[in-house]
Amino acid sequence: MSFLEVDDLHVTFSTEDGVVRAVDGLSFGLEQGRTLGIVGESGSGKSVTSLAVMGLHRSARVNINGRILLDGQELVGASPEAVRRLRGRRMAMIFQDPLTSLHPFYTVGRQIDEAYKVHHPKAGRHEARTRTVEMLRRVGIPQPDRRANDYPHQFSGGMRQRAMIAMALVNDPDLLIADEPTTALDVTVQAQILDLIRDLQQEFGSAVMIITHDLGVVAELADDVLVMYAGKSAETGPAESVFNRPQHPYTWGLLSSVPRMDRERQERLVPITGQPPSLIRVPEGCPFHPRCPYAKLNGTRSFDEVPKLRETGEPGHLVACHLEAEVRARVFREEVRPRL
Repeated sequence: MSFLEVDDLHVTFSTEDGVVRAVDGLSFGLEQGRTLGIVGESGSGKSVTSLAVMGLHRSARVNINGRILLDGQELVGASPEAVRRLRGRRMAMIFQDPLTSLHPFYTVGRQIDEAYKVHHPKAGRHEARTRTVEMLRRVGIPQPDRRANDYPHQFSGGMRQRAMIAMALVNDPDLLIADEPTTALDVTVQAQILDLIRDLQQEFGSAVMIITHDLGVVAELADDVLVMYAGKSAETGPAESVFNRPQHPYTWGLLSSVPRMDRERQERLVPITGQPPSLIRVPEGCPFHPRCPYAKLNGTRSFDEVPKLRETGEPGHLVACHLEAEVRARVFREEVRPRL
């Protein structure tokens, strides 16, 4: 069993317009010391999955079914207090927007102090501040003993993100979830943040889950990749296999729409046609079929039958697609690879 095991996870939201199936039967595992990149367009269920793992869906309108095991401990159905004891100590999260995640009325140092003292109630003020300054130094904040007394608005965007990473790691968690950790940062700072996450993972040995729509981030950090579409897993496997031998038409579309700097491109980038589906009215059959140019190559199966994840022939590489392996190989060789 993996350190983090998600099995047949369903997350639904009740709204006035109907039931939103944000996550629909998702399963994956993550080992300690490895990084999983979860990718997909906005609305594919990535962030909802991470919030479910962290136990942050507490509205009466949210319904969660399935299993989430953290080192063998069941999180779905656990009491809020039990999950709260794990949050910060055994699992932590870096949120997408550090400016709204940090309280504007308290200094950065005080907020990290509190995150430490929640799980170390016997720690005194001096011990907590020493730990805070140490973590700020580790994440590259200059003059950490002085900057700990600054407020969030006095930090740059990159420094706020570093402070959020320091807060997430102050209790040495076993699982770190980063939700779009480089959004709204310039390219140079993005690279620094990614290097920081990689270095800290090697130091702490944490399992890391990166939630992003940026395939460049995934290529930089991830050992394994999970491609989500309409709340489901479209394709999953080792990063090297998914990037070099992708099997799902949606993955082909994501890769075709990314600019490459290592080769000369002779034609324009190819966007994925259409729009992501409504999660209230997900299409019958394969949820990607309204946008898939190859949906008619297997009769009516794409329109009538939901595809299940199946082996591709490479260890750990699974795809949910009705196209036969020979057809996928031919299409990829003749149509997709030339434009990647």
